[in-house]
Amino acid sequence: MMSSSDLLSSQHHSGGRLLARARWAMLRDRMAWALHLAGPRRLSQRTLGWLGPALMALFAGILRFVRLGSPHAVVFDETYYVKDAWTMLMTGEARDWPDRAGAKDLPIDQLFASGDTNLWLSSAEYVVHPPIGKWCIAVGLKLFGGAGNPFAWRAATALVGTLAVLILCRVALRLFHNLPIALMAGFLLSIDGLGLTMSRTGLLDSFIMLFALAAFACLLAHRDWARARLDEAYERDLANRSSNFIESAALPRWKWGESRRQNGGRRRADSRSRLVLDSSGPFIACSWWRLAAAILLGLATGTKWSGAYFFAVFAVISVLWDAYARRQAGYRGWLTAGLFKDGLPTAAYMVPLWAGTYLASWSGWLLHPDAYMRNWAISHPVQGLTFLPPALRSLVEYHRQMWRFHTSLDAPHPYMANPLTWPLQIRPTSFYWHELSDRPGLCGLAPGSECVASVTSLGNPLLWWLACVCLLLGLLTTLLFRRGDWRYLAVISGLLAGWLPWVQYLNRTTFTFYAVVILPWMILSICYLADWLRTNLSAPAYKRTCSIVLWTLGLVSLFFYPIWTAIPVPYWFWAIHMWLPSWI
Repeated sequence: MMSSSDLLSSQHHSGGRLLARARWAMLRDRMAWALHLAGPRRLSQRTLGWLGPALMALFAGILRFVRLGSPHAVVFDETYYVKDAWTMLMTGEARDWPDRAGAKDLPIDQLFASGDTNLWLSSAEYVVHPPIGKWCIAVGLKLFGGAGNPFAWRAATALVGTLAVLILCRVALRLFHNLPIALMAGFLLSIDGLGLTMSRTGLLDSFIMLFALAAFACLLAHRDWARARLDEAYERDLANRSSNFIESAALPRWKWGESRRQNGGRRRADSRSRLVLDSSGPFIACSWWRLAAAILLGLATGTKWSGAYFFAVFAVISVLWDAYARRQAGYRGWLTAGLFKDGLPTAAYMVPLWAGTYLASWSGWLLHPDAYMRNWAISHPVQGLTFLPPALRSLVEYHRQMWRFHTSLDAPHPYMANPLTWPLQIRPTSFYWHELSDRPGLCGLAPGSECVASVTSLGNPLLWWLACVCLLLGLLTTLLFRRGDWRYLAVISGLLAGWLPWVQYLNRTTFTFYAVVILPWMILSICYLADWLRTNLSAPAYKRTCSIVLWTLGLVSLFFYPIWTAIPVPYWFWAIHMWLPSWI
């Protein structure tokens, strides 16, 4: 029989449990209400269009910033750009460095990484790339502890690699108007090995990629702005009884959100008959978006001269978009208007703005009289372009010498790669290789094996190979089903600007990591085909296909992640990643 004290105790515990359950139920209801308020139904599409890409950029930032200081060494061409950035920060211009220094005559890169960073010479260095990218590296050095800290000299590239994910998501969203596809684009850029290693190394090419991608995003925004302006002008002209019309034309607007199966196997066209106005339409050549794009492309060129190709291709494509927008809006003479009303005014302000931005990138050189070749014009008074001021004449001659260097560079290198092989990742670049005597990292899992740490600038091979296939399938899709879809031109624009020009330099010493500048557009080719599948497969089949592809690519990146980020691994583990003999 239960005593009164036991009964009271039992009642106390029962009451406590009931009170705890009541509190948990209240907390659960409050959490459910909070999630309901913050759920997708309560968030606008505009908010989701920024929140999703921001979270994807956060994921990319984690992959790039965690262990950014590893390896604690000057990696590959960091020996040029990081030391240049440090002397530019300290003296205003790049300075020469000895090969070896110190009491023990150690390599200068080893001393620099250990923090002995004041060993530069007083003479100016002959540099073969413009200074913008190195100034960006210098900002990271200034903000995160200076030289001797690999995190500091890689912080700028890690940041631009993270921002590129955000921008690519927004570009894909503007192209395909589908948030899952936009997030897929950001995810693929986040996990690709080439983008990852270049974001974790103090080289210049990631800056070109970011500036070009941001400029591309601006030009897409200009396109949408111009289309809206043309549509508004057409409606006003249509309401104006004095407007002249020359013909009635059916302008097809294909509804690609509807699959072929839903219309008896035929594509459904939302054709609308529009009167063609006897006018070329309003002035749409100038917008703040285009101004921003010109500046960004000037910064890309101020990082490496290859940015000039992006300016040329993007400017032409943007004008073609304007011309075609006039046709779609219903204006006569759209091709002529695109040339004279869009093309010439666009060139009239974009070219000077781009060139002025590039010239401004050399301000430090112009302001320092001891910069390399700064006084060439004074010592050569009758040579060069004598009608220019001495400083500019010296700069022109300096550029002539740099041009000769770049076009004649054919010195053999063990990791040089023919540009034709870049999209297939045939010959990646080994940035770092070190054999370890202790057994850190994953080496503890194999006590009897040699331990190594490496950074191999190799893209996710399946991602790049899939992108090459999607480029070809996208071309067929555009020709056969989408009838010249403008978005395919947008997808291949990066390849036309960042890869095709290198075909003229097949004998030059080049490396596969240069291809990081075309990586966003390779990913957009995958997104383009995914968008076509979305409208031509059943929803379950489409989701299943995307899930298989994304899981496969994600697992491959997880498999390669240690050899992209210098995580110590057994030698046999590194060896099983060398799928092709040319990767070694």
